[in-house]
Formats: sequence, C-alpha cells, structure tokens
Amino acid sequence: MSERSFSRRRRGHRFRPSGGMSANVQRADRAASDARAEVLGEKTTEESVFDRARHEREIQRAENLAAGLPADSHAVTETPDAGEHKKRDFREPDLAIPAEVKEDTGFEPVHVKEQPPQGLVDAIKVVANKVIKKVQKFIKPVKKLHKEVIINAESLETRVAVIEEGKLEEFTIERTSDERLVGSIFKGKVKNLEDGLKAAFVDIGFEKNAFLHYWDIVPSNFDSSVEVVERDGRKRDKPRITQRDIPRLYPPGSEIIVQVTKGPIGTKGPRVTTNLALPGRYLVLLPNSDQSGISRKIDNHEERQRLKKILRELSIPEGMGVIIRTVGEAQQKRYFVRDLALLIDEWKQIQEKISRQPLATCVFQEPDLIERTVRDFLTEDVERIVIDSPKHYDRVRDMISRISKRSMSKVKLYTDSQPVFDRFNITRQLEGAFARQVHLKSGGYIVIDETEALVAIDVNTGRHKSGKDQESTILKVNLEAADEICRQLRLRNMGGLIVLDFIDMKSRRDQQQVYHRIKEGLKRDRAKTHILPISQLGLMEMTRQRHTESVRAAVYDDCPYCKGRGKVKSPLTMSVEIQRKLAEILKKRQRDESDFQLRIVVNPTVLKRLRTEDEKLLIDLEKRYFGKLSFREDPGCHSEQFKIVNVATGEELASVGG
Repeated sequence: MSERSFSRRRRGHRFRPSGGMSANVQRADRAASDARAEVLGEKTTEESVFDRARHEREIQRAENLAAGLPADSHAVTETPDAGEHKKRDFREPDLAIPAEVKEDTGFEPVHVKEQPPQGLVDAIKVVANKVIKKVQKFIKPVKKLHKEVIINAESLETRVAVIEEGKLEEFTIERTSDERLVGSIFKGKVKNLEDGLKAAFVDIGFEKNAFLHYWDIVPSNFDSSVEVVERDGRKRDKPRITQRDIPRLYPPGSEIIVQVTKGPIGTKGPRVTTNLALPGRYLVLLPNSDQSGISRKIDNHEERQRLKKILRELSIPEGMGVIIRTVGEAQQKRYFVRDLALLIDEWKQIQEKISRQPLATCVFQEPDLIERTVRDFLTEDVERIVIDSPKHYDRVRDMISRISKRSMSKVKLYTDSQPVFDRFNITRQLEGAFARQVHLKSGGYIVIDETEALVAIDVNTGRHKSGKDQESTILKVNLEAADEICRQLRLRNMGGLIVLDFIDMKSRRDQQQVYHRIKEGLKRDRAKTHILPISQLGLMEMTRQRHTESVRAAVYDDCPYCKGRGKVKSPLTMSVEIQRKLAEILKKRQRDESDFQLRIVVNPTVLKRLRTEDEKLLIDLEKRYFGKLSFREDPGCHSEQFKIVNVATGEELASVGG
C-alpha cells in the first residue's frame, strides 16, 4: 500500500464515542444531575417513598427566593487550596507514613454477664434456649457472622454502634438536647400563599414559618426505588388535585397537616410536605395515599412475587397505602399483619391529637435513636443488643416484646465498670476511623477531606510491598480501598458530592472491577447513592443522600485558632506583613530631628524570626526612615496578630489580626 493511499484513508476516519454521539451521554448527565440535586434534601425515612427529585430544582429556586437568597445559590463555603498534587502512573511509597499491617486472628465474641432469671418460668426458658442452640450447632453447624448492636446511653448523648466480627460497620450519635424535627408531623396553619413562588408558608409553632411548595401538596408518585403494586378492588375515582386548586383548598388561616422533610438551615425555615409517611419495622404506612409498593432493593424475583401476594392480602384501610421495606425480605405474613396493626393504631393516636390539639403544634415526634435502632437494626442476623443503661434496657425489651417476643433474649444489659465502647474495642476503632488518614491492611492508606462543597477521597499505596506485577499490586490496593471507602461513608455519614481518586489503572478491566466493587459495597448503605464509572481523568464521582449532618459536623467545631482552615500564616509571612506595615507608617510621618520610636508586640514564634533571619532588614528600615524599632513578645498574642504602638504617646497605630 502506498503512503498516499494510506494517508487518504486515515483522513476519512472520524472519532465516534461508544454508545452514540448524544442520547446515552444526555441520559447519563441527566441521571447524574438528578442524583446530585437529590442529595441536597433530607428524607423522612431511611428508604425513599415519594418522588421529590422530579421538581427539586423548581422547589429549590422558590425556597431560595423565599429566604432572600439568589435563586440558584447553594450552601458552599470555600476552602483553602491544599496545594497541587501530581498524579503518576504508580505512586512511590511515602516513608513518612507508617504502615499498619496486622495479622488477622480469629474473632471471639465479648462475654457479657447474663442477668439472673426472674422466676421459675424465666429460668426454664433460659435453660431451654441454651439446650436448643447446642443441639442446632451439633446437628447442623452453620458458619454465622457475629453481628452485634452496642448502645451507650448517657445523660447528654446516645451512641449506637453496629459491629460485625468485632469490626465497626455502622455508627450513629444523637444528642439528647437536639430536637428531632425531621420526620415529625405538625398540625399547621397556612399563614400566606405566594403564587409567584408557588409556595405556602405554614406556621408549625417555630420562629420561622415552614416552606411548603405546591409540588409537595399535590399527591406524589413513588420514588424510583419503590415498585408500585396494584391491589384488587382498590381503584377509586378520586378527583385529582392540581396546583390551581391549592388556593381554594388551603386559603390563609386554614388547617393543614404536614410532615417535616428538611430542618431549618441558615435563613431558611423547615421544609414540609403533605405526603405523610409513618415508618414501621417492616412496613411504611402512607395515610394520605392509596398506592402500595415494594422496595426495589429486594432483588430476588420469587421473593418479590411472594411479598406482592402478602401485600394484596393485607387489610389496609380505605384511602391508605403501604410500602414493604427491605428488611421485610424473607419475613412471614404474620409479621406484616402485626406491623400494620401497630402503625394503624399509631395513626389513630395521631388523628386524636389532631382533633384535640390547637393549630401550630406537634402531633407526632420522630422516635429517638434507641427506638429507631430497634426498628431498623433488629434483624434475624443480629446476635445480640448490648445496652449499658438499666432504664433503656427495660424500655428496649418492652419495645421488642411488641414486635417479636422470641427476640427478647437477644437484649443484654452491660453492668461492668469498664465503659461498654472500650470493652468492645469500639473507642479505639472510632479514633482510627475518624482520622484524616485511614490505613489499610495491605500497607496502603486513604486520605479523606470533608468540605461543605464535596468530599474528596484519595487512595495511596503507602508502604505496600509491590511485587514484579505492578498492575496487580495497584488493583489489590484499590479493591481494598473500595471496601474501606464504603465503610467510611456509612461511619462518618458523609453526603453530597463525593470524588474518589484511586491509584491510576491502565487496564479498563481493572477499572470496571473497582467500579463494581464500590457498587456492591454500597448495596448495604441505607442512604440512597448514585455512582458513575471511572472517568478519563481517573476519578470516580458519586452522590450520597444527606439524611442528617455528618458525624464530623455533629461532634467537632471549627478550630478557633485557625478558624477551621487547618493552617496559620508562617513566621516568614508575618515578618513580611509587619515590615510592610512599618514602612507604611514610617513613610507617613514628617521628618524632624526627634526620635520616632515604635513598639511592635508579636507572638514569640514571629519574634524569633525577626530577631534572627530578618534582623538586618529591620536595621536597614530604621536607617532609611530615621526611626527606632523595639519588639516585645506576648504569648497570648495570636500567631497572625501584631500591634504597633507609638512609644512617646502610647497611641496604637496599627492592630492586625485582633
């Protein structure tokens, strides 16, 4: 083939991305945008029920305008640039960071002293349970995952940890002084309607009125995570409410029942909806919707068909609907019947409060952390629930007795003098888990930087011993990091936009393997997530629904010294600023024969720099402007603060950083 024909053929080639030029890309971009918008809100329950993402942008604009903010503004705070970081095909080990490689020894459950049985019947039950367990192990030994829930209840806060084989997998903290607003139901009063914003402002008894968009008044369809199940004989010709009907149905001064979906943030009041949802153990009751459905997280086809049949057989009151939660998988029908009865009784109590209480009052408050833990974590695979408070121990047993009397034996009271979190090695794991650097067993480590705008997670090889095959080494570290990242997202309760920077992988197959490992790890996350494959820049982007503030935001305050930056100005920078200010003051004064003496008060670390490395420069400054400079150290002075005082008059000429 001649060069001429070859070059002509090459000119005819055009680049064409896989999947077409526009359609798939637009769909992916739209999905990513929807997911990102979705994580900015909060949900009432752990599993999404109603589709609020569809009109989220319109509602967000209206809410911003109502709060006096720019229509398209987001709560983003700038953070200082951490410096440029150059990526290489393979990062060199960082010898400054120690590797924590531990040999894996078998897990032994922590022994908790049993409470003595009360009465002959209890004693017989305890002995019978022990015999049954021993017989079951002997007949059919099953390798079971040791999963435990540890509850530490104190006067100011309650902490809940879920551990598997001794490893911390879930962590939640709640302060007793915090008001549980999200999920609570109020008997509100419509204060005014804003047709321009398509929103109503509702008085629910707080200083700021709640924001209720028209789209949150109109009955909503289910979220994409819920499959609709049609029930026989339940279809009714119900007049559909539109936005035009809202001013007529809810004029100012009228009563309206709302549920809080998002707490007050900054200048914004709480956000509410009329689409109520009451979460139970296995079901979510929808008092104002006649739709029913099943969580799509239950992916077994046969199990879904079985649950659909159970759902159609449930005696659900007219005009109401239910959602079968993910924990309902493999449960018997009687558990759903019992849960439905409890939820209906709860709704009747709420209705009684609605008819009895005045406007702008709470008729249902979201349960506290301990009750939510029993509701959400008490599954068949949980071996025991250990509580260190006798008061809450009795309360949990009472709650469990209404759900499953067989599970009451799982609740254990911890009475040892050693703190329960120390006894179960949770405190030590928390200290390591919430550090900026988290070490991996292989010797690598991940670095987590959490900001208001996004969460950045960087993977490094550390002191990982690389063999001849460099690519397999990188893949191994990335796969281990993927598992740890999924765990860290749950532990720290991080939400919003998350960017993952894995070690560069040349093989597309390796990239897909890491992507699928992340997707698999996120399946156990109760928060809704959306993840994209590794991009051409080597970054993986994902979003995680923000239920509440992160553990970092709840536990830590910004450092008053560095004001949350994590850095302060260096002595060199302060020396430059002091000399600049001195030159400005000395230039302004009129020249005369009298001495012009200035006293500069600085931090000891800055003074050390001025007296050593910059002494010549200060002497030159005195000669040039005919002044006399004296310095005084003040340990109470901030490292970024200094004062310049006229010695003759005592007048303070400049004060920087105070």
